Amino acid sequence: MSRRLSALVIGNAAYETVAELKNPANDAEDVAEQLEASGFSVIQEADCNHAEMDRALRRFKRELDKSDVGLFFFAGHGMQIEGENYLAAVDTDASDEVEAKHSSLSLNRVIEVMEKAKCATSIIILDACRDNPFERAWRRAIEARGLAPVYAPKGTLIAFATSPGQTADDGRGRNGAYTEALLQHLATPDCSIETMFKRVRNSLSAATKGRQISWEHTSLAGEFYFNLSLGTRIDLYSETALSDRLFVVDEAKATHRVIQGLRSLTWPRQNPAVADFTSTLANRGSLDALFVVGRNLYQAACGNSHAAQAYLSDFASSGSGLKPEKRKAVLDGMLFEVFFDANGQLRKSFKLGQFKELFALQRHKDLQPSFDFLAECLLPQARQFYSVPGKRQEVSVDVLTKQGAKADHQIVLSLHCGGESVLWLEDDDYLPEAGEAPMRQRLTMEEFEALVAEQMVVAPQLLKLNYQSFKKSGREQIHFPRGWTARKR
Repeated sequence: MSRRLSALVIGNAAYETVAELKNPANDAEDVAEQLEASGFSVIQEADCNHAEMDRALRRFKRELDKSDVGLFFFAGHGMQIEGENYLAAVDTDASDEVEAKHSSLSLNRVIEVMEKAKCATSIIILDACRDNPFERAWRRAIEARGLAPVYAPKGTLIAFATSPGQTADDGRGRNGAYTEALLQHLATPDCSIETMFKRVRNSLSAATKGRQISWEHTSLAGEFYFNLSLGTRIDLYSETALSDRLFVVDEAKATHRVIQGLRSLTWPRQNPAVADFTSTLANRGSLDALFVVGRNLYQAACGNSHAAQAYLSDFASSGSGLKPEKRKAVLDGMLFEVFFDANGQLRKSFKLGQFKELFALQRHKDLQPSFDFLAECLLPQARQFYSVPGKRQEVSVDVLTKQGAKADHQIVLSLHCGGESVLWLEDDDYLPEAGEAPMRQRLTMEEFEALVAEQMVVAPQLLKLNYQSFKKSGREQIHFPRGWTARKR
């Protein structure tokens, strides 16, 4: 299970009218290899003439229409002409600027193609700012060297090998200086793309003794990771366990009798079933049966079975007598039940009745493999979350408020995450009349933070709320608009 990732990688080195570059073909080959290892479907090209670059971009455009993430990488000569950037083909006509423009690939065209594809995330990486020999023939001013800054459409990151107007080192080893630094960090597990490029910049600066500083322009609204470290696989369990409506109960088996009791939807049967689920019994059960027990334990807890709620909240100790693989199967099932229905399909509305209590278990390192399992299950639906549940990724939210009638009363105006407002009206019944203020519910600070964590489906301990309008004391009363939510649209 994976995200739909597509990449076009081009390395042009064998230029016809200027000296051959040493590194771009290697750069393209090595970047393509790393991207494939990260799950990308890669179109790789080397030493392309203008027509071949055009065809490659058209092919990439078709792939983007089926993708969640698109990435374009180019290594070779780049140039700015009249404030616009162009990527040189091996047969670019360098006789003058007009011919050069029309025989090169316009960076603006690449940006436009990726923008119109409407991928959630678009990434453009350019190791294309080498000292351009074409410019010498044009007798251009120093201000026109290197590449020009560009506008990045929403959801796009554009990374340059060096700062605008500056040139880059072609490198002395197998790779250009920038690509060498990029390859050092591209596969780092659980490293956001912004952090990754900061590390690239540090490595590049160190390698070139400060002569070359990479640069990015970004309008990404969410997080992107080239390499999410995933623990186990969803195929640990059978189809009948994942789609538990297909699971057939055999009353001769003790674990199956527990499942039957939990499925009864009545507390007088559910509570004794939980009591019967001892470590001795569980350690004799199959992984499939224990996974289904976990699913139904969580269901019963959401239905207010006090025994199921107590078992869940105290799972770190109540499950301590289980063998590690048996314990994991139970917790895998509980976590799976939050997000997947009886058919094994992602729920339209997640089952969040015990979300806070369940995800508090992520604090225990020995239980992390179950959260890794959940992350792998949810990775194909990553766009539906601010952060893939199960990963230890902090989500930062800025809270904008205004003071209410009393000094300790704060009225929530907006919530911001990933560079955009995420608070929106979910229930039109609460739409205020013109000139009227929205209806609001009064919450303690603890209740408000738990509500936001639940709406955003982020473990409370991983949610960082930054209050912009007041200094938090914990005693504030928060007025939150009724019918509004921070749930991912």
